Amino acid sequence: MREYFAFQWHITDDCDQRCKHCYIFSEDSGKALDAMRWEEMKQVVDNCCEMCNTFGRQPYFYITGGDPILHPDFWKLMGRLKERDIPFTILGNPFHLDPAVCRRLKACGCQKYQMSLDGMRKTHDWFRKPGSFDCTLEKIACLKEAGIRSVIMTTVSGKNIDEVPAIIDTVVEHGVDVFAFARYCPTGGEKDAGMTPGQYRDLLCRCDEKFGRYEAEGCKTYFNRKDHLWTLFDYERGRFQIPKDAEENMIYSGCNCGNCHLTILPTGDVYACRRFESRVGNVFKDALSDVWVGEEMESYRDYSRFAKCSKCELLRFCRGCPAVACGTSGSFYGADPQCWKEVS
Repeated sequence: MREYFAFQWHITDDCDQRCKHCYIFSEDSGKALDAMRWEEMKQVVDNCCEMCNTFGRQPYFYITGGDPILHPDFWKLMGRLKERDIPFTILGNPFHLDPAVCRRLKACGCQKYQMSLDGMRKTHDWFRKPGSFDCTLEKIACLKEAGIRSVIMTTVSGKNIDEVPAIIDTVVEHGVDVFAFARYCPTGGEKDAGMTPGQYRDLLCRCDEKFGRYEAEGCKTYFNRKDHLWTLFDYERGRFQIPKDAEENMIYSGCNCGNCHLTILPTGDVYACRRFESRVGNVFKDALSDVWVGEEMESYRDYSRFAKCSKCELLRFCRGCPAVACGTSGSFYGADPQCWKEVS
């Protein structure tokens, strides 16, 4: 078990953007904006800490939204986390960051601040809003000067897959501390991310070569190989080997759903994963320690049900992205649509 247990906590739906791949508004553009009240937020912190005490873990919060900084009690929450000495990362927009805000975040204990780049300028601003690309790059230096690690995340789809290498060059040029990408998870009526397995494997190959060149040059950007299909990629190249002492019924890594992660929405609903419909409880009504071992949560740990992965020797270490599989086929246990490995 990992030392930390991750809570992705959406404190508000309020946001300056309406991104075309946003989960919140993917099926209902007229959705009312939900936000937690302050008393509810205190209850969430207590419930999460109680769960971690029960299972001997340390809580780690990924505070997000919407844009969490727009919540009227955002700074009260920052103070609460500082009082409890709970580490956290902010997943937000760049628009409300300035040197004073960044210094205040650092004083409250913020370790990382994650922003998004979903293409070069024209593509990114089409996904999000005009000016977002330049603003995001500008705020990397603002965060770093305050001592907060800057993170850039790219959501990859058929619309921007060819721009990812250029994004890497751009963020390295601007001195970002961490770069990662994850695949678009189809939502609403769309069922195709627009990438074949071969195209996605080719992207990993191109990025692997670029990462290697930058690392050899002493580049300080950390390239987080977030997508679990990197495990398959490294396995094929001999860089990952299944440990000889690995136990048959032990899950070692791969998809975090059911292992070390929960998502909490502004309504209090608890999801096994935010990237697909996976409600397992409500933080205001249920003890998270009970939710974690409940039947709803256990349903995501039946590894024998994976249609393709259960036949693969990497089941305990990979499993691709079941959320992308669910968004494509409607089944959490369906085959990852970008996995190129053949299994019998």
